[in-house]
Amino acid sequence: MIAVYYRVLAKLVFDWWHIPDFSHGFLVALFSLYLAWTKWEAIRRAKVDPHWGGVLLIAVGLATLLLGEYGAELFLSRISLLVVSAGLTLSFGGWQILRELRFALLVLLLAIPIPAIIFNQVTFPLQLLASTLASALLRLCNVPVLREGNVIVLPVMQLEVAEACSGIRSLMSLFSLSVFYGYFFEESSLRRLLLALISVPIAVAANAARILGTGLCVQYWDPDKADGFFHEFSGWLMFVVSLACLFIVHRAMSMRRRQAK
Repeated sequence: MIAVYYRVLAKLVFDWWHIPDFSHGFLVALFSLYLAWTKWEAIRRAKVDPHWGGVLLIAVGLATLLLGEYGAELFLSRISLLVVSAGLTLSFGGWQILRELRFALLVLLLAIPIPAIIFNQVTFPLQLLASTLASALLRLCNVPVLREGNVIVLPVMQLEVAEACSGIRSLMSLFSLSVFYGYFFEESSLRRLLLALISVPIAVAANAARILGTGLCVQYWDPDKADGFFHEFSGWLMFVVSLACLFIVHRAMSMRRRQAK
């Protein structure tokens, strides 16, 4: 596997390190290792029952790797690594061990950057949504504003909701963290899924609030500071606020569940 996948893994780690939108991949990989470690006793007790179905999975994974390599599609090459890993587990360990490790393998999907064609299709609508919400909120704050696509025109200057400000980075990071949070603090699979889905509107709302704060800073304080320090700092601040909102939602779900009992 090292001989076959070393280039795929090297490029994946390179992307985690150099592309901020995917830097959460390091955390996802560590979380997956932790999940495998917590299943160690269960794996030791499991019956080792090698299955020929794993060979089929390995063949499918290698075929996907070939498609990815010759089609210049990194996503397929990276997905094939997970398929081959599942196939090897099934081949040498059997279904019971694969079931114990299935979540540790599936969570690695969060560490794989989505294909560029899908990324680009998602990013621009997020830019428009963020600029629309921020413009509406600025009007509620009595700030004269004109929106032209993803550009917000203020009396002092104009703000462009660029690709980096679309919120895709915080959305992907918050979604991943919501999966981790649900695993540690929820026992119900349905509520874990609900927490992960709720993280999407929370991230979108937080990004719109960040743009709102930048616009207010431009209008009432200092445009230079708004374009520099405040713009970067507000991103971290809104991410912390998003985590707090996720926690509050979970607490509300827990209280409602206790009341229902």
